[in-house]
Amino acid sequence: MSPTEQTIFEQFDYWRAAIRPTTPAQPSGTAVFVGCGTSYNLALSLAAQSNRLGRSAIAVPGGEWATRADAYCVDWRKAHVYALSRSGETTETVAAAKASRNAGGFVTAITVEPESTLAKSCDEAIVAATHPQEGIVMTTSASLMLLLGLQAMGVGLSASLPDAARTLLEALDARHAPSLAGRSHFVFLGGGALYGVALEGALKLMEMSQSFTQGFHPQEYRHGPVSLIDGKSTVILLYSDQVEAEAMLAGELQEKGALVVGFGGPGDIRFDVSVALPEKGLACLPALQLLGERRAQACGLDTVSPRHLTKVVTLV
Repeated sequence: MSPTEQTIFEQFDYWRAAIRPTTPAQPSGTAVFVGCGTSYNLALSLAAQSNRLGRSAIAVPGGEWATRADAYCVDWRKAHVYALSRSGETTETVAAAKASRNAGGFVTAITVEPESTLAKSCDEAIVAATHPQEGIVMTTSASLMLLLGLQAMGVGLSASLPDAARTLLEALDARHAPSLAGRSHFVFLGGGALYGVALEGALKLMEMSQSFTQGFHPQEYRHGPVSLIDGKSTVILLYSDQVEAEAMLAGELQEKGALVVGFGGPGDIRFDVSVALPEKGLACLPALQLLGERRAQACGLDTVSPRHLTKVVTLV
C-alpha cells in the first residue's frame, strides 16, 4: 500500500476525533471562504452550504481576496473570513487573512497546523490533527477541513458518517477498474454544495495521474463542454437533490459514448450514498481521492511526489 493510499484508507479515525457537538452559527456579516487549490474547492462547497443554511456567503481564491476583495464583496471590510490552508503557510491565504484583519474584519482559520502563521494571524483557529504520513497530495487533511468548516457553520455531523464514507470508499475500490480502463478524459459533475467537491475530485485525478480532467455544474455541461465527450470519456456525477434532471443528463452523455459513474443516482456504475446533504460531499470525498490514486497506479505514477508540485506553495 502506497503512503497516499494509506492516508486515504486510514483517515476515518481522524474524522471521529474531529466530530463534536455543534451549536448553530450566529450570522455576522457576509461569510467569505478563502483558500488555494484544494482549499479553494472546499471553500466553494462550504459557501454553497452556508447559503443553504441562511447565511450569505461567497468563496474567493486567497490571492484574489488578498489583492482585490472589493471586486467580490461590497462590504468586504466587515466580512467574516474563513481562511482554509492545510499548512497554514500558503502565501496568498495568509495574506488574505492579514488583509482582512487589518481592514477590521473577523478571521477564522481552518487548518491542521495549530502553530502555523495562519493560525497565529487570525481571531480564532479551528484545528484538527491529520494523518502524519500525508505527503504532497491532500487527502485526510482535505476531508478534515471540509468537516471542520461544516461544523463551524453549525452543521451537526452524525457519528455514523465515517462508516458511511468508508463503505463508499470500499465499494468504489471494488469496482473502479471499468471506469479507468481505456479512458483518457474524465469529467466530474456536481451542483450546489457538491460543485466544489466535484472540482476537488477532478483536481485529485489531475495532479495524481496527470490525466485530462474537468469539473462543471451538471446543467452547465451541455453548454459547450459536452463537445469533448466520446468513447474515451468517463463522467463522475455526484447526484444532488435534483436527481431527475441530472439523470436525464447522464442518459444523454451515455448516448454520446461516455461511461457514467453515478454517486447517489443512475449510471453505468452506480454507488449508493447512505447520507443526505450536507454530509454527502464529505462522504464522497475519500472515494474520489482513491479514484485519483488508482488511476495513477494504472499509469505507473508515484503520487508521493507528483510532477511540479510541492506540499506548501510559498511565494517570495
